[in-house]
Amino acid sequence: MNIGKGYQFWMHGIRASRLAEITDDPQRLSDGNFWAVLATFEGKYHFARFKKVSNEPFPSANWKRLERPWKSTQEMIDYIAYIHAIKEEISSGGVYQVNACRELMHFLGDKPPALTGLFSEILRANPAPFATYLKIPGFEIASASPERFLSRTGERVITSPIKGTIRWNQEEFGEKDKSENLMIVDLMRNDLSQICIPGTVEVSSLFRHEKHPGITHLVSDIEGSLCEGVDWSEIFSALLAPGSVSGAPKSSAVKIIRENEEQARGPYCGALGYIHGNRAELAVAIRTFWTTGDKYLRYGTGAGITWGSDAMSEWEETQLKARHLISIAGGEL
Repeated sequence: MNIGKGYQFWMHGIRASRLAEITDDPQRLSDGNFWAVLATFEGKYHFARFKKVSNEPFPSANWKRLERPWKSTQEMIDYIAYIHAIKEEISSGGVYQVNACRELMHFLGDKPPALTGLFSEILRANPAPFATYLKIPGFEIASASPERFLSRTGERVITSPIKGTIRWNQEEFGEKDKSENLMIVDLMRNDLSQICIPGTVEVSSLFRHEKHPGITHLVSDIEGSLCEGVDWSEIFSALLAPGSVSGAPKSSAVKIIRENEEQARGPYCGALGYIHGNRAELAVAIRTFWTTGDKYLRYGTGAGITWGSDAMSEWEETQLKARHLISIAGGEL
């Protein structure tokens, strides 16, 4: 039964429509059907089964640029205080790295526009390897994510955490970026080892440079072969929240995030993509706009904080990560 019109999913040229079912049960994902996946940073699952799947371009739509200024859940002085709080935790030995985020909000008014037009602009002006559009009850998401959370082909899986960001015209990453990347590589190796055959988890690429509009990222790849019988419930339990947007150790980092960030991240920094049989493409939902029906458009931005972090530089990194996509949507940052 089609439970609503206008709901759809698009990623990598795959378009799904005719929404048939919504569930939060990961056990359903192994039934061979096409499922769009949204797992929030806090671990709430939204799985949408679509009946029609085709290969086609995203249907183009117009976008009227925003004019009102964006508001941040944390202004510069508050974000810097957050960084200092993290560094105090690091000095006490409880954590090594924490991804500190803030949310930008834009009031859309009583008749908020659909994000199909914004996503069309993103595809034109900021093509991203994991660009994704999803509309299901309660959420509309337009993502320009550059980061793979998990790709699966058969029993082979790969994750590609991003840690380290410089301007597009810079050539080299500093030691802080490399050490931060290495911490998350070790974390993801440990996460994958919980669900993969012993001896199959390997770092297939370390410190790759990936260029994107306005910025260059430092990326590594970790691969493995899933243990026989591992299901999606176990995969999500082992890997969420994504290591690159939480920290190390993950449990300590998530606790600090929960204590210092004013509201739940929701879709931002969660997992977004699709599962179809033993094939999956899931992104870390960064560089992502979303709405939840409350008249606001939201966008998240953050930076990884280590003992060597300079607070003002980290604040500027959050601005850098937001600047290009906000310029596409419109409105003053």
